[in-house]
Amino acid sequence: MKEFAEFELTTEFRDRFQEALDQRDGDFIRESLADINPADITALLYEFNSEESKYVLDILPLDVRAQIINDLDSETRTAFLKVYSPTEIAEVLNLLDSDDVADILNELPIKVTEEVMAGLDAVLKSQVIDLLRYDENIAGGLMAKELIKARSNWSVVQCVEEIRKQAENVTKFYTVFVVDEQDKLLGKVALQDIVISDANKLVADIYEQDIVSVETYTPDTEVAEIMKKYDLESVPVVNAQGQLVGRITIDDVVDVITEQADEDRQLMSGITEDVEEDDSVWKNTRARLPWLLIGIFGGMLSARFMGLFEAELARVTAIAFFVPLIQATGGNVGIQSSSLVVQSLASTGFVEEGLWQRLLKVLFVALLNGFFLSVIVFGANWLFIGNQQLSLVVSIALFSVVVFASLIGTITPLILDRFGFNPAVASGPFITTINDLLGLTVYFLTITILL
Repeated sequence: MKEFAEFELTTEFRDRFQEALDQRDGDFIRESLADINPADITALLYEFNSEESKYVLDILPLDVRAQIINDLDSETRTAFLKVYSPTEIAEVLNLLDSDDVADILNELPIKVTEEVMAGLDAVLKSQVIDLLRYDENIAGGLMAKELIKARSNWSVVQCVEEIRKQAENVTKFYTVFVVDEQDKLLGKVALQDIVISDANKLVADIYEQDIVSVETYTPDTEVAEIMKKYDLESVPVVNAQGQLVGRITIDDVVDVITEQADEDRQLMSGITEDVEEDDSVWKNTRARLPWLLIGIFGGMLSARFMGLFEAELARVTAIAFFVPLIQATGGNVGIQSSSLVVQSLASTGFVEEGLWQRLLKVLFVALLNGFFLSVIVFGANWLFIGNQQLSLVVSIALFSVVVFASLIGTITPLILDRFGFNPAVASGPFITTINDLLGLTVYFLTITILL
């Protein structure tokens, strides 16, 4: 196994590398990147334009070049491959797994895709054509065609020989899938069991029948959940007839989980589209504006609501000082509660498994948090303001806001999830706006009643 040097991109190295690029100093580039992990080279290439990056890659071995191109993010790769000819692209893709090739071809213009397909190896081309039939967000679009399979009536010796033949185009496999004469999935057998078994034994005697599989139409998020639940390194994919058609490996699922986490993070931040920092001004504006408008609407309602208590504010101006405290605390508590619920909803069966017990736990936590916060605020206000009655009113209002905001932050994602909406949208501006209004309502009602 090749050892890679630890790589850290410094300003000095980047400047020296840029100088080598400008002078087309291929010897320096080749030597400086010889022992660097391809993933680190990928990070380095983001610093340069497509023409410069192509010059660097053309110096490197073809297998390293293929890995780097595969590691690039989708938008960068699409722009980068414009400087490559279809023949050069096909040369690189012939070294990748079929699922990665299908993903890259989906990013290219149709004309370029057809030209690249003409240069693919016959077996890979056939596999990719099959994969391109599926949407990218289901198991069929996520799977790779490369796998190791064996017949149940083979002997262990015959199985080993077949593994050697099939493994030439398969990377990182630990399991052999067992099928019948019609390629219907029967089970699996670990490589360890094959190695330690008697040579004359049949595969039928050692394979495991209890196997987890997914259908080609299974959503990618469900595939990720299944692999996480059963701690699988790979999962077989079957068609409607139960025939083995591919496998999904953990690296493909990691991409799905990462994309889902990014989407949820953006939704919780009040961003309605998948955007990056370097996207256009209009796209960034369009993604952020809807939830900002909700925040503005909520702020206008808050201002209007405070106007209803103008007389109380005029009579005791000190009560206005605590409005930001009430609103900020309510918003923070709501965000905390909704974030925990959104995270829990990602686990199958959250609502079914003890919903009322969970809500009761949320209530107890809110009561404890509210008690400690209200005691601290009461003591601080009494110490610095000296008005015991006002301090008591603010503390009671704060306690009530914490309890109600916690319950709102918990219930709102559950309601949205029940009606089929992404519960991540319950956080950010949505919960904050609701709890601002709730906090003002509780605060001024407490003032009206007690003060």
